[in-house]
Amino acid sequence: MGDDAEQRYLRSNVIIEPLVDRFYAWLHTVAPVQASMNLAFVQVPLLESYLQSPQVHVAATNNPDLRGGYFVGVPEDRSPEVAELLDTIKRERADMLAFAAAIAEGEELVRQNAVGYDLGPLYPKLPAALNGLVELAYDTSNQASMHFLEPLAYHGPGYDERRQSVQVSLDDGVERPFILSTPRLSGPDVLDLELPFRHDGLRELVQARIKPTTAARLREALGLNDAQARQLDRFLDTKPSLSPDRHIDAGGRVRYYGHACVVLQTPEASIVTDPFISTDNRPGNRYTLDDLPDHIDLVLITHGHQDHIVLETLLQLRGRVGAVVVPRSSRGNLVDPSMGLYLKRIGLPVIEVDDFDEVPFPGGKVVATPFLGEHADLDIRGKSTYWVELAGKKVFVGADSSGIDPVLYRYIRTHLGKADMAFLGMECDGAPLTWLYQGLLTKPVPKKMSDSRKLSGSNAAQAGDIMTELGADEAYIYAMGEESWQGHIMATTYNEDTYQLKQIDEFLGWCKDRNINAEHLFNQREWRW
Repeated sequence: MGDDAEQRYLRSNVIIEPLVDRFYAWLHTVAPVQASMNLAFVQVPLLESYLQSPQVHVAATNNPDLRGGYFVGVPEDRSPEVAELLDTIKRERADMLAFAAAIAEGEELVRQNAVGYDLGPLYPKLPAALNGLVELAYDTSNQASMHFLEPLAYHGPGYDERRQSVQVSLDDGVERPFILSTPRLSGPDVLDLELPFRHDGLRELVQARIKPTTAARLREALGLNDAQARQLDRFLDTKPSLSPDRHIDAGGRVRYYGHACVVLQTPEASIVTDPFISTDNRPGNRYTLDDLPDHIDLVLITHGHQDHIVLETLLQLRGRVGAVVVPRSSRGNLVDPSMGLYLKRIGLPVIEVDDFDEVPFPGGKVVATPFLGEHADLDIRGKSTYWVELAGKKVFVGADSSGIDPVLYRYIRTHLGKADMAFLGMECDGAPLTWLYQGLLTKPVPKKMSDSRKLSGSNAAQAGDIMTELGADEAYIYAMGEESWQGHIMATTYNEDTYQLKQIDEFLGWCKDRNINAEHLFNQREWRW
């Protein structure tokens, strides 16, 4: 162990995985209403299924054809640890499980009894766990629903910071288990910190990437015992690993970091979209956390899916972000939790935006623009594309927005002008509705219906329509989880015959015929002007 008073930096390849009850933390497993539902109707049944047949789950996780399935990838000889986890959840999260049951009961009460007449008589019939936390309402088609008073829910049974912890490890390039199904158990190579995500010690730890600290200071900030302090030493170095070209002196620069993460920079400002960034700088074929500017003016989040609002990366940015810009949700819709409330709770500064709201930054501005589709036709308002103006360029950040109605993009052009660069998502054959939302669906959805409602972005024709309406000179298609470091979150597998890749090729051909510069991005790319 080194000198506790010696200057230390966080190593480049340190992973900080946020966990809730040992499962990987993301919006739907942290926000109180959705977390309760997922715990009760996805995670607990998943652990029970594993304990009935551990060998079946392990075999499935080793089958490439079942990648991304709901199987627990824990070796059978560690099944007693899974049994202990399940017992702990049932004992210590009984209030959450009861809250989830109450939600399902309340939804059924509304379905059976809200038929167009006065909703007042239903309130006394609601489960007690919902009292004071919901409002019943009709839409203009006389369809009733239950809306959650979400800020209050953070003070109810669904939100308990004692669920939260982080697991610190080193990125060795080996794919981690799929985040939606496999809990993280303790081990000799990881440091488990039983701390809430907002803990100041975690901020101190991640800031050690860009400014020196000491092992003694971190030990105090994190409240470590002797054994944990010895473990911490392996995650620290005596010198920083920051890239010398992480800032620019003139003009503008855009860098592609993988998936939907783009970093836009001028000498005065930096903007990061949907940060999902590799922690492993050894391969040399990608930008990593080492390449980020020391200060980030704005982080733009396009929507609430686990590959776009990546808490693991956001925690690494605490203390160096001016604000995280998120689309405003529909307030209380079960499938549309507030990203603003979620991020504020974990200690990040937040700006919520509606369509065409403007957020200025030094030398430029961001405009929130509408986002169509991709959410399996669910009523989700918490989604936004963005228009970024900086250093004389106009950049459209399209995320997974669909071109299902291209006239929308005509309105965007009318309002904001012609785009210079457009970044688009073309995961045009996405996962079915129930893959991501099964825990929130209180009424069973037939498989055929679920399969017809996919989490899909644009196909070739729709992407072409977007480009036509925006008038953009350049089109860049995000990699769709193809980068090697994203498997634990994306769990996608493609080959040359995959429909999505064929659609991208078709779109690239369409662009070539019209003299539009276009590329299918992969790993990293830089543009300078």
